[in-house]
Amino acid sequence: MKRLALFLAVLALLAGCAQKPRELMEGLGNPAQWQAHKIHVSQVDGWQITGKLGLKTPDDSGSATLQWLQRQSYFDIRLSGPLGQGASRLIGRPGSTELEIANQGRFSAESPEALLEQQLGWQLPVTHLLWWIRGLPEPDGRSQLILDADSRLARLTQDDWQVDYLDYMEQDGFALPSRLKLYGRDLEITLVIKDWRPRLLGQ
Repeated sequence: MKRLALFLAVLALLAGCAQKPRELMEGLGNPAQWQAHKIHVSQVDGWQITGKLGLKTPDDSGSATLQWLQRQSYFDIRLSGPLGQGASRLIGRPGSTELEIANQGRFSAESPEALLEQQLGWQLPVTHLLWWIRGLPEPDGRSQLILDADSRLARLTQDDWQVDYLDYMEQDGFALPSRLKLYGRDLEITLVIKDWRPRLLGQ
């Protein structure tokens, strides 16, 4: 009986350790309000975005028009302009990603990160961007958060990337990022969103 009690106590301790927060938080915001905001925005599992994407490396820079269609785990991201080499289209489903480049053909890989690095030489955290674009940390990784006065993300540090949230817009009852900058290794990305159309597909 004592052994059983000890075993249950150890299990409870391990469960408590497993539930330690993966978010280190600071800034002006209220943690409870941040949690409410995060739950609310997490409902958005589909969207249509139009805007501009800028990319800067130590050797080059450029920009492109961005169109992003998201339907839960399916995405269709289109770039047009100099950065998109005329026109590029990234289409993703679980376990499969395709990249179409104008006048060059179609390429495929298991992950969007591997595909973009192979074909364009960019190390872009596309899977993380599905969360970051909504102003949320990717839930499976540890993160450091700085909250603004409205209890939204002002800065996110996760998996060797820093994301600065410079502005938000209100759309259909959701506060969503409209301007953000991402800093990775030898890479700076600027996203300016002109039109946010969030959707709740899973409800």
